[in-house]
Amino acid sequence: MTAEQQTGLEAEETRELIKNFHDSFARIRSEVRKVIVGQDEVVESLLLTLLVGGHCLITGMPGTAKTLLVRTLAQALGLTFKRIQFTPDLMPTDVTGTDIIEEDITTGRRTWTFVPGPIFANVLLADEINRTPPKTQAALLEAMQEFSVTVRGHHHKLERPFFVLATQNPIELEGTYPLPEAQLDRFLFNIVLDYLDADEELEVVNRFTTQMDMPEVHACTTAREILEYQKLVRQVPIAESVNRFAVDLVRATRPNDPQAPEVVRRYVQYGASVRATMFITLAAKARALLAGRYHVTREDIAALALPVLRHRVLTNYFAESDSITVDQVLKQLVESFGGRELKARVV
Repeated sequence: MTAEQQTGLEAEETRELIKNFHDSFARIRSEVRKVIVGQDEVVESLLLTLLVGGHCLITGMPGTAKTLLVRTLAQALGLTFKRIQFTPDLMPTDVTGTDIIEEDITTGRRTWTFVPGPIFANVLLADEINRTPPKTQAALLEAMQEFSVTVRGHHHKLERPFFVLATQNPIELEGTYPLPEAQLDRFLFNIVLDYLDADEELEVVNRFTTQMDMPEVHACTTAREILEYQKLVRQVPIAESVNRFAVDLVRATRPNDPQAPEVVRRYVQYGASVRATMFITLAAKARALLAGRYHVTREDIAALALPVLRHRVLTNYFAESDSITVDQVLKQLVESFGGRELKARVV
């Protein structure tokens, strides 16, 4: 086979993969809508998280269907799903698993056997993650970064794809342990799950007060297909000027950077890390692909600024005294940095 034939074959395979990609995600959205009313932007953000191979922190009030949304999405993706209810007495081994001693009744010989914890799943729901102490929160760190866990010095690989969807309640402060900055930085997005509008809330009431059982959700993909889609995302081209825009935007969150605007210099104590730059670029590629485009625009970068940066930028005392939130700082940053044409979408 000649080089030209090989190139044509690869292009044909890529086109077929892109077609399957769009068909699969159209079906996934349809399956999720059987159960979840509204929250389309949140669903899109979770799909972006999956395509990037990252993790997502969902902040929302009680009763906003955070747990139901994650479970439904896992079913539509055809992935294994586990849920951990984080509590103050939860131990790290309750998350990762542990070694136990088993005795062979025929020989009397005792051996250590590893019993996997709930972290060994494709989709892990860490429910109310801020209700457990930092020691247990840290049990997720290695898994989220290295896709593995270490128990008693033994290394155990996690099956890919693997992503953590963690929820936290923003209004209850008693008995909670704020996530450390190192752990927050490992989440691709921090999504704010808001209330539904009146019509959507009425639809929820009508739908779930007239039937006992949830609609059946069918799997639309497999783990192998999702890994292929993750590779496809990384093939989306990005212009050098757009890449530079992403780098400059993230660097502008650091108050000591020459490009930082006045709002950042006044109200920000610490800016975002290099990991934020990589994440916002990857998420922009996934966003472009979901939108049917095979190129990344500056608007993709700007639209993802809030969910990617809001948990990585730490405001100072002046922001607290002036009642300025991180989201307000980031909105002003994007407007001043991107001009009138670029407006960040709040997610």
